[in-house]
Amino acid sequence: MAGQSDPHISLFSAEEVEFMAEDELIEIVPNMRMDPLNFICGDFGPFLPQIASQVPLWLAVALKKRGKCAIRPPQWMSVGERESQGAFQVLPFHYVEISRLLFDHAREDIPDMYMVRSLIEDIRDVRIHKVETSLEKFSGTSAVKIPNLSAMEVNIIRPFVGRALQAFYKHDNPEKIPDVDRASSAQTRAANNEPRRQLRR
Repeated sequence: MAGQSDPHISLFSAEEVEFMAEDELIEIVPNMRMDPLNFICGDFGPFLPQIASQVPLWLAVALKKRGKCAIRPPQWMSVGERESQGAFQVLPFHYVEISRLLFDHAREDIPDMYMVRSLIEDIRDVRIHKVETSLEKFSGTSAVKIPNLSAMEVNIIRPFVGRALQAFYKHDNPEKIPDVDRASSAQTRAANNEPRRQLRR
């Protein structure tokens, strides 16, 4: 799809979508004792050795980098995970970004990491193909409903769907679509024809 090859077409960059995904909660197993941490987004802890606790993904990665915890990968990051050929499987909205961060920073905590990474990539490819197939059936309607899309998938198709709906609406209701260039030109002429106000000295 165009959104995959040209990042400027997408509404958000991959880095921006990943930044939003870092607020997702994930389970860690601390190897140290620490008092509660107080943030604007909430309070987390206290942390006790070998006692699982849920924290935002960004905090889990920060603690992991300092060797203070292990990260428990979510259940959907397992060898048994598959994407059906029918409807979109229910996955976390940020499953692409979460898996990428865990592969980068907690690969030793993921059993069968290379196989899981391959399966996640296969799931992503299958889902992108489903999106393309769904858009081939796209017609001039007031809304498009494709349930269980992820953030990455929404980010790719949103600009296309928006432009397509606008084109359908413009085709069906040409008199309701203002001519932007003509309106801008008229406003410029009107501004130039206004009498100049004298400045006070």
